[in-house]
Amino acid sequence: MRVNLIGAYGEFVAGMLGEGPGKLSYRNPRFGDVDSWRAEARAKVLKLLGQPQVEAPEVEVIARTIVDGVEVERLRWRLPYGPPTDAVFLKPQGAKGPLPGIVALHDHGGLKYFGWRKIASDGGPLHPLLQEHQASDYGGRPWANAIAKRGYAVICHDTFPFGSRRVRIAEVPEAIRRGDVRDVSEAEETSEVQAYNQWAAEHEHVMSKSLFAAGTTWPGLYTTDDQVATGVLAAREEVDAARIGCCGLSGGGLRTVMLGGLDDRIQCAVCVGMMTTWRDVVLDKNWTHTWMMWVPGLPRYLDYPEILGLRVPKPTMVLNNNEDPLFSLPEMQRADRMLREVFEKAGASDRYACRFYPGPHKFDLQMQADAFAWLDQWLKR
Repeated sequence: MRVNLIGAYGEFVAGMLGEGPGKLSYRNPRFGDVDSWRAEARAKVLKLLGQPQVEAPEVEVIARTIVDGVEVERLRWRLPYGPPTDAVFLKPQGAKGPLPGIVALHDHGGLKYFGWRKIASDGGPLHPLLQEHQASDYGGRPWANAIAKRGYAVICHDTFPFGSRRVRIAEVPEAIRRGDVRDVSEAEETSEVQAYNQWAAEHEHVMSKSLFAAGTTWPGLYTTDDQVATGVLAAREEVDAARIGCCGLSGGGLRTVMLGGLDDRIQCAVCVGMMTTWRDVVLDKNWTHTWMMWVPGLPRYLDYPEILGLRVPKPTMVLNNNEDPLFSLPEMQRADRMLREVFEKAGASDRYACRFYPGPHKFDLQMQADAFAWLDQWLKR
């Protein structure tokens, strides 16, 4: 066995995945009818996720403004778990609808203090850490505003446990605090934010253990958050609920895999910088990933790209970067082959697209242009 993350145990553990399609893979020869397969596979995924049951919340409008031709509403709602959710709703200035909708999914990026502010703007000052983040990952702009200006109604919300949904230091025992970390002040001093983000990274394994012990999962909670936001968007009078898409980079790509694969309201999905296989994760790359990714037991039934494949034949795009350090390029390419097989078997080859770009982990302006064009193709009908 070659060198791998768990040494002499690697061959055994990787062997548990098997060489062929998983038990509930649509590539498995025992499946034919796509609808009956999807029902069985989704039911298993949903059982493993352990999602909480929630009702549609009441939504409060906090503020309204106009930013460079985009109307922005600051929203807030409360779920049965955690702090209230802050969000923004964006649409072209003066637009009445019905508009196609986008659920814009923010990334992880090691920046748990921030959520929607990573990819959207309400016209307020941009924190220096977000300036750096947008410059390195997003071509220097808030892409949610850019696609709203293009003719979409967009919702962008803080998901569990980011931004307004983050864990506060004062709410955890002193034993797991750090002496140099305090809850961030209103001034949002960079040193305070950086200290919080470091603590939040170290807290991930604590969070995951508690969730697993309770019979739920990290994806179970953030996918519920994201489905609630989808419902908030779909309920808007300016929105055509039959034309909703989702898109996100990195952690937002992971959220796209889950939301796009499990929620039929998502008619078009674009996953950016978050596609590989479970084998890549087992042997080489789990250390590059957040605890947000794990659903115990799921890899025996579906490979990672096949979670997104649960949406077949609905339009689906995957954008990868060739030098992305989070993944192995051969496994990104193998994930592409898996999804192509799924869409081909369903007779929907024209509804799947995958592209590879030079460079590191990012969703730059060229990638945004390609993603927006794909969303236009399928949602602006």
